Amino acid sequence: MDKKIEISILCQIYGKLLTEKQYQLIEDYYNRDLSLSEIAENNHITRQAARDNIKKGEKNLLEYESALELMKQTLANEKKIKNMVLTIDKLQAEYTDKKINNELENIKNNIQTLI
Repeated sequence: MDKKIEISILCQIYGKLLTEKQYQLIEDYYNRDLSLSEIAENNHITRQAARDNIKKGEKNLLEYESALELMKQTLANEKKIKNMVLTIDKLQAEYTDKKINNELENIKNNIQTLI
């Protein structure tokens, strides 16, 4: 997985565990695509201070994920859900009974709300 995507997802999951400053700088850098210079200017800090805070925040996010594995579990669950939906689609294509197809459609719709 691309580092930017990984950190962005981790920030969504664990961001509130960071300091407010780290959270904001990571949001600016990864989700708003601001440069270190822009972040430094907006926050009245040096470029190096912005970089250091972002790196510390990244380190914390990776440590949280290492301990709790919420992102790993979430991605695995999404994969399972997608496979269930594909299986339901195959069953609907294979069987023409309207009652069964309606029930399968209801199950599929409920499963998709979990994503």
